[in-house]
Order: sequence, then C-alpha cells, then structure tokens
Amino acid sequence: MAWIHKRTVGDAEVISLTDGQFRLDGGAMFGVVPRVLWEKVAPPDDENRIQLRINPLLIRLNGENILIETGFWDQGGEKFEHIYAVDRDETIFRGLDREGLTPDDIHLVINTHLHFDHAGRNVTALGEPTFPNARYVVQKQELHDARHPHERSRASYIPAYYEPIADAGLFDVVDGETELRPGLKVIPLPGHNLGQQGVMLERGGETLVYTADLLTTLAHAPTAWVIGYDLYPVTNVEQRKQHFPEWHERNALICTPHDPQHPFGRLVPHPKGGYRAAPDSPEN
Repeated sequence: MAWIHKRTVGDAEVISLTDGQFRLDGGAMFGVVPRVLWEKVAPPDDENRIQLRINPLLIRLNGENILIETGFWDQGGEKFEHIYAVDRDETIFRGLDREGLTPDDIHLVINTHLHFDHAGRNVTALGEPTFPNARYVVQKQELHDARHPHERSRASYIPAYYEPIADAGLFDVVDGETELRPGLKVIPLPGHNLGQQGVMLERGGETLVYTADLLTTLAHAPTAWVIGYDLYPVTNVEQRKQHFPEWHERNALICTPHDPQHPFGRLVPHPKGGYRAAPDSPEN
C-alpha cells in the first residue's frame, strides 16, 4: 500500500513514512485498562493481538532532510517476525524514494530511543550505517541503558543496530532538552524508559510533537491508558499531565510512532477530564 501523509508546519514540510505493520498483545498494549474498554478502539485478532504500524517521520527544513526513527529491525529471522506478525506492506525506503530521496540524502537521524521497533534500521544487513551521511541523535541516558539492560529491558535492545553507529562515530549524544536546529528540539519524555526523547518542531507559529512511546497511538491518549511495556508507568502518567495541556494549548500536530491508521492527530479535552486524541483532517 502507499502510505502518503503530508503536512506543513510553518515553512517545514513533514511526511509520515511507514516501515510496515506488526501486532502486539492487546492486554500488554493497554496495561491495566480492561479489554471491554480498549477493544472498542483497538479490536484484537483471535490471538488477542492488536494492529500497530511503524511510523517514522521525515522533516524537510531549510534544505535538510531530518528523519525521526529509522524503522523495524529486519534481521530477526522467521520466528521473530512470526511472533510480532510483521507485515512489510510498505518500507521506509520506498517512502523516501517517493520523495526523491535515498538514505544518502538524510542529514540527521533522531532516535527517540533504541528499541528494535524504533531504531532497528539504523544499520543495514551488512552492519553498516543505513544513513551514512547523517548524525544520529540519542539521549545519554538511553545509550547507557541500552548498553546495560536488565531483565525487563533486555529483549528490546539489540546491539547489532546501534553499536555500529557508535563505532562509526556517528552518534551525537545529548543530555536533556537540546535544540538541534532553529525551532527543532528534543525533549526528555521518560516513562516508557528513562532515556526516551520526543521531538518538538516550532515554525511560523505552528507546533508539531513526535511523542515517541509517551503516546503510542492516538487511542492511548486518556491519561491512565499507558502501556504494559512501560518500565515506569507512573512517570509516564506524570509526563502526560505535564505536557498534554501545553500541547493542547498550542494546538500541536501530534505524531505517534505506532498508530495503525492516523499518523497525525490533535489533543482535545475529554468530557470526563484529561484529553483524547482526534485524527487530524483533512488529508493533504
């Protein structure tokens, strides 16, 4: 399928790319939320798995091509792909090609975190940087945690796709909120893990936020609807309570990493308090 979703944020063009679909257990993806509630917004299959998508974002700004996330690891083998029901109906490379770009044309890569469904295509099957002319931005905490995993986090980190970036000297390791370009910054969003970062783009009075797994899909917007994979769920809730009011006030364009249908949304007040996320329309 062709996954072509574009917006403008001031003078910047943003393009939602995709690296295919996968599935995860619905109970795990909604934590303590009862199935009778979450199945209304994320219908499960006969194995209780819900559909998700890999949604990297391309930002074209001041002559640079900036990529948030690189895609789903493709070296896991048949068993790995069966467990996660990987369906590469589209790839990040085909999306770039439609924009007239190759991996060599990417100037900056932002790794929100180093899990295999976000940074898995940092390197090629040959173990070489996929985007050789880019700097890769990662939080200091995240790189440390990837290199020192524990029992809960170990399955999410695979050194084969981030250590070659370090070996090549391509990581720009930042510590906390950091402006990368005028109007483009990364912001710490701990909760899913300690070193996760989101991305905020502010141009021409408009705002875009790439939420990383602080907000996994638009369906997860109610404050307490955090995922079972979060290592620090209460921290995630507190981060939502801190950031969601600001993002709503700014009418920020919200981009989530895994919504299977809607790459862009807006936060709107929920009748019972907090916020819900509505798909942004019309499509450009």
